[in-house]
Amino acid sequence: MMRGLPGWRGDGDNESAPDSAASMKHLGRATALAGLLVSLWLVWSSHPAAVFGLLRTAGAGVLLAAIAHLLPMLANACDWRSLMRGANRPSLAAMLHLVWIRESVNSMLPVARIGGEVVSFRMLRRRGVRPSTAAGGLIVDMQLTVISQLLFTLAGIGYLFAHAQSDTLRLAGQLAWGVVALTPLLVLFAVVQHASPFERATRVLNRMTSGKLAALVGQSAQIDQAIKLIWRRRAVVLRYLFFWQPLQCVLTAVEIWLALHFLGAHVTLIEAVVIESLIQAVSSAAFFVPGGLGVQEGGFILIGAAFGLDPATCLALAGARRVRDLLIFVPGLFAWQFAESSARLGQAAPGPQRAAT
Repeated sequence: MMRGLPGWRGDGDNESAPDSAASMKHLGRATALAGLLVSLWLVWSSHPAAVFGLLRTAGAGVLLAAIAHLLPMLANACDWRSLMRGANRPSLAAMLHLVWIRESVNSMLPVARIGGEVVSFRMLRRRGVRPSTAAGGLIVDMQLTVISQLLFTLAGIGYLFAHAQSDTLRLAGQLAWGVVALTPLLVLFAVVQHASPFERATRVLNRMTSGKLAALVGQSAQIDQAIKLIWRRRAVVLRYLFFWQPLQCVLTAVEIWLALHFLGAHVTLIEAVVIESLIQAVSSAAFFVPGGLGVQEGGFILIGAAFGLDPATCLALAGARRVRDLLIFVPGLFAWQFAESSARLGQAAPGPQRAAT
């Protein structure tokens, strides 16, 4: 079993890990509670009757907007699958199942937007994908997603500047400073990936532990090699960045366009794309808040105001996105638990047979 990513534990793991996990769980609960209180306060201060009235008027349209999220999930399954090679590469249906569970875990649980990757790695391994292939695909997928999100955020900021009003300029300036602060970290992350970071780090740890991690050095080198091989497939990387990711962003924006249409607020598809790109940036910055509670609602009010949307409509739009969470992501958590239970039963089944023989 591979141990080069978070979630792999050996016999000699630090005993303080359970305490750290418990602390993170308590922090997640605290931030979720705080976010819920902020959400309730925003709804209360924006005339809750107006917010719920808009949602009631939209009716089944909100459900249609939520179901539309299956389209960007399918695009995500295609681009993630394109990064993998080998005979055991999962089918498109299997990748869609992984995307569903990964998004559900990252969106609904206090896992700092990384728990879904750990879960999907485990599920890829059960499907027979080599550890280095699974880890390399996940790491490059994460980096390319962040790069594309940065590009779309820049495009959204440019749109706000081009349609500048006083409040819009202030919002665009704040977002631009956030991108400026984030860019050096992304550049550093990209450069480090090509310098065999996993192998170098494990070699240092191996020397510090007097050779107890020798096996881990080879496994980490395989991950580094898998990452380099993906980046050498330039056509795949360029197609990911300039076809699949733009398609995914547009399809996600269709959710917003549909929801606003049924809520009675008409925006263009381009404006919906800009709203989506900016709300994704805000939600990513608040990765430590489970489900983006409070942050997402506040973000919709702030960004929606730049497009002339009133607070009640913005909160109704945020409510429509919560309906998506309930319809898609909550069942995704149950699907994850079912997959974990099935795996445990599969591991336990051979035991009695061996004992009988």
